[in-house]
Amino acid sequence: MSPKVFFVTGTSTGFGAEYVKKIIAEGDHAVATARNSSKLEKPEGATDENYLAVDLDVTKKESIDAAFQKAIDKFGRLDVVVNNAGYGLAGEFESLSEEQIRKQMEVNFFGLLDVTRKALESMRAQKPQGGVIQQVTSIGGQRGVPLFSIYCASKWAVEGYTEALSKELKPEWNIKLTCIEPGGFRTDWAGRSMDFGANKNEDYDHLDAKKSMGERNGTQAGDPPKGARCMYELAVMDDPPLRCVIGTDAYAGINEKLDQYRENVKKFEKLSTSTDVDGYKKS
Repeated sequence: MSPKVFFVTGTSTGFGAEYVKKIIAEGDHAVATARNSSKLEKPEGATDENYLAVDLDVTKKESIDAAFQKAIDKFGRLDVVVNNAGYGLAGEFESLSEEQIRKQMEVNFFGLLDVTRKALESMRAQKPQGGVIQQVTSIGGQRGVPLFSIYCASKWAVEGYTEALSKELKPEWNIKLTCIEPGGFRTDWAGRSMDFGANKNEDYDHLDAKKSMGERNGTQAGDPPKGARCMYELAVMDDPPLRCVIGTDAYAGINEKLDQYRENVKKFEKLSTSTDVDGYKKS
């Protein structure tokens, strides 16, 4: 079987860096992207034949176009595109500046849209058609987390977008979409990569984002290399799922959320179903 070609965004640290290591270790080809790819550490086993480091800023369409072109020029096709670029913005909603809010959405949501658009075009044009697009979201894309209202909004947006998009694609294109929803992992996400509210609203004296994240950073349950292994396994499945949580905390969290949803929907069943036009029958 021919090696698969993976195009991964946000590979400087964390999941992205570990994922590239796994791809190379499995004998596949990796396009590792970062805003400054010259700073990327070349993984063990990487050669000019199986590895390409490319500059990519997901907030600039010309940068996305150029990165995809370089990848296709070298490897001829793309089998897996991984939207991993993103960061966390922590702080009470009323302590976040408008600039911070818009930047969070530009990187985590709009940047992902533009990469996905390019991936769809590329996978549809290549012969044979097809591929996998992985959206690295979060358990915060399925449940609201205090201090992360805008981060959660960006990830919920990706979840809804991806689910709708999955129903628009022709089966013969053979393009699969998967939202990967990690819980807490010991990456730099809660450390140096995190941005904090710029204008602390003193009414929220009961919350301290920097203190909370400082205590959490490095104590999470998740092991990044194991998370990357899960991502790789999802990528090479014949029929990958639309969604998959990774992490014991994410697994517990999604089940709690499902129980809450089910309970709430049932509780208000009578009210919810009381709105049909008299005599209406579903055709």
